[in-house]
Amino acid sequence: MRLSLLAAVVIPFCPVLALAQSSSGELKRPRVCVALVENTSTVSAYEERLTERLVKSLRRDKLEAVAMDSSTTKEHTLRPTRQNTDEADSKQCGYTLLTQIVETRTSPAAPETAPWAGARVPSVDTSEPTGGRSGPVYREELGIAFALFRTSRYDPVLNTFILERASANVSDTFLVAMDKIANRVSREVKKK
Repeated sequence: MRLSLLAAVVIPFCPVLALAQSSSGELKRPRVCVALVENTSTVSAYEERLTERLVKSLRRDKLEAVAMDSSTTKEHTLRPTRQNTDEADSKQCGYTLLTQIVETRTSPAAPETAPWAGARVPSVDTSEPTGGRSGPVYREELGIAFALFRTSRYDPVLNTFILERASANVSDTFLVAMDKIANRVSREVKKK
C-alpha cells in the first residue's frame, strides 16, 4: 500500500524534476559570442582561424561559444561596437569576447619595458626558414589584448593581455595563445 502511494506521488513529478535539472544545466553553460580576432600588428595572422580556435577552445572548456560575423574594434581600448552588441543580442549571448593582436610598443595596455642588451630572445625554432643553423632569427613579442563583456554592457568583466611570439609558420602563429585566452575566459565566466 505504501509503495503504491509513493509511486502515485513520485511518478507524476518525474518529468518536472527532469525538466528542472535540464534547465539548471543550461544556466551553468552561458553562451559566449566571440568577435572576429582583429590584427592591428604588422605580423601576418589568419584571423578567421584564430577565431575558430578560440571558439573550439572555449567549447572544450565546457562553455557554449559561437563565432560572430562582426569583428573586434581596431581602437586601442577594447569596447563592443554597435555591430558586436546587436549580433550578441540576436544570438542570445550572455558574454561578448573581443580579441586584438597588437604591437607591444604601441599598446597602451602593454607594460612599459626599458630596452636593454639581450632584450630580444633569438628563436631556435626548427621551423625557421634557416632551421636555426645559419644564425638565430630575432622576433619581438606581440601582445594579444582581450576583453570579456556582459552583453549590452560596456564595463569589462575581464580586460587584459598576454605576450606571444610569432611563429615562422603563419598558419600556426598565435594558436597556443588562443588556448590560453580561452582558459582565462572560461575561469572568469565560471566564477560568476
